[in-house]
Amino acid sequence: MSGSNQLRQSVVLKRRPSGEPSPNDFEIVQDLIPEPKTGEVVTRTLWLSIDPYMRGRLREEQTYAVAIQIGEVMTGESVGEVVASADPRFAVGDIVVGSRGWQTHSVTAGDRLVKVPAGVHSSTYLGVLGMPGATAYAGVTEIIKPQKGQTIVVSAASGAVGSVAGQLARRAGARVVGIAGGSEKCLWVQDSLGFDDCVDHRSMDLARELHAACPNGIDGYFENVGGHVQATVFGQLNRHARVAMCGMVSQYNEAEFPPGPNLGFVVGKSVMIQGFIVSDRPERLPEWRKLAGPWIADGSLVYREDIHEGLDQAPAALAGILGGRNFGKLLVRVGHHKG
Repeated sequence: MSGSNQLRQSVVLKRRPSGEPSPNDFEIVQDLIPEPKTGEVVTRTLWLSIDPYMRGRLREEQTYAVAIQIGEVMTGESVGEVVASADPRFAVGDIVVGSRGWQTHSVTAGDRLVKVPAGVHSSTYLGVLGMPGATAYAGVTEIIKPQKGQTIVVSAASGAVGSVAGQLARRAGARVVGIAGGSEKCLWVQDSLGFDDCVDHRSMDLARELHAACPNGIDGYFENVGGHVQATVFGQLNRHARVAMCGMVSQYNEAEFPPGPNLGFVVGKSVMIQGFIVSDRPERLPEWRKLAGPWIADGSLVYREDIHEGLDQAPAALAGILGGRNFGKLLVRVGHHKG
């Protein structure tokens, strides 16, 4: 790369969104691709991961996700091909995953990168074998702890996290009911993922539909959505139910978060509600990849990818996932592997 004067494109924050993010809240800028310093690696981006938590980065006040400043490159997980390396652990042509940003090329410290093994589809390291899969694994095994014969409900069941969470609960012998938006997603959740039932959250009477799907009540709930879905599920929890609070995507675009429900039932029913962030459990990611890799290889762990083409589509993709318009793990393909 030395002396090549190649340009990279980056998506930077132009203004903070009001409500749902818009492509007008971002702009694309160009600069020269830097040379790597000692211990650094230059990668050409192949895939960007688009995840709901990114909305928190766009707020002025910091959430658990560090806020992006105006003019800064939007950050997120990505997969790239090494094009220059000043780290002996990485060679040109290696495929790596790590936290970088919405840009065509990135310069990253080598200790922040992980090689994607040969023979593994690289995009899976952002989805089913990445943070979403490890999130589902942590929430199900540490908090919900499904048992044979119990009923477990998973919201956003066709998404990257929910689809894995439900399959893990099924492997444990539980009866699993998904909640998803629209008949197409619900059919896929049942037919492809093997959930016992799936309820459309757009139903005119969600409470009635959910009760019909869970006649013996709900023993565990994997929460990704919040809002009226959460309120409906909470009303049907059994005694000693466990709730894994993973996400609240229904409120991420709100200027002020709505007031929460009355939690008196938590005492009366001895319900356990626990929030968690998978980044607090870094050991879970390699553990999950080792466990799930063979399941991906033999086809027993099902996943789906929703792919947008081109770096300029990243802002629209983020708006889509916040509005529930994605179907599966949402990715932006920035480049193609030439190897």
